[in-house]
Amino acid sequence: MHGDEGTGRVSDNQNLLAEQRRALILDEVRRRGGVRVNELTRKLSVSDMTVRRDLDALARQGVVEKVHGGAVPVSEPSAHEPGFEAKSALELSAKEAIAEAAAQMAAPGSAIALAGGTTAFTLAHQLLDVPDLTVVTNSVRVADVFYAAQRAAAGAGSPRPGAATVVLTGGVRTPSDTLVGPVADAAIRSLHFDVLFLGVHGISVEAGLSTPNLAEAETNRHFVRSARRVVVVADHTKWGTVGLSSFASLDQVDVLVTDPGLPARARAEFAELPPRLVVAGEPEDDADM
Repeated sequence: MHGDEGTGRVSDNQNLLAEQRRALILDEVRRRGGVRVNELTRKLSVSDMTVRRDLDALARQGVVEKVHGGAVPVSEPSAHEPGFEAKSALELSAKEAIAEAAAQMAAPGSAIALAGGTTAFTLAHQLLDVPDLTVVTNSVRVADVFYAAQRAAAGAGSPRPGAATVVLTGGVRTPSDTLVGPVADAAIRSLHFDVLFLGVHGISVEAGLSTPNLAEAETNRHFVRSARRVVVVADHTKWGTVGLSSFASLDQVDVLVTDPGLPARARAEFAELPPRLVVAGEPEDDADM
């Protein structure tokens, strides 16, 4: 094994999980604007076939474009907004881990807000067992999670004790099945939340939290202003992504819950920022390093 920093090799990366290895590759592609397969095999100390499988997986996710001998980043327009179904197929295990960790931050009997997105949708399933919640959401999909659980319990003849009270804001539906616009904004402005759980399109030091949808950005601003505590739930692929409209700076965020795929460079950047970093599945002391 070789651990010479001068060569850029990572001596123990053959033991990395596939998702962690792919996160490192994606970070390298974005940072350098492209990589070659032979460079990645040396850097990660894995086989040519392993790198090519990783690049195939990243290409299927739509985050890199394969070229002869390597890969380059996909240049996605900052105003492009993928639909809910397209996003729901990405980073499934990461979203499950993030949701499990974030659910610990919802106290029984509290008033919480769940903004739209596939990670918030995954989190909603984890919150079904937290008693006596009041849940305000602008996500049709999130509301359906709670409504379906209530219908199932009623159909079984045993209504769930402590079932959540759900408030759906109303508004105009986006491709992500999120309700936005003046109706949603007015509803959110009149409320106060103990915790806001917020999924995002992109996070960066310079742009903060961003989305490709201008109306959604405005609705999210109202969510942030109405919450005592803001918890962002976002997998590692959101780091470094910038959408058309920023709606909050990172100093307005209390906690970021992410997954172990977050690259070391991003962790180092985050160590200098105000929010507490929680990496699902890792001891928090390690996550804060």
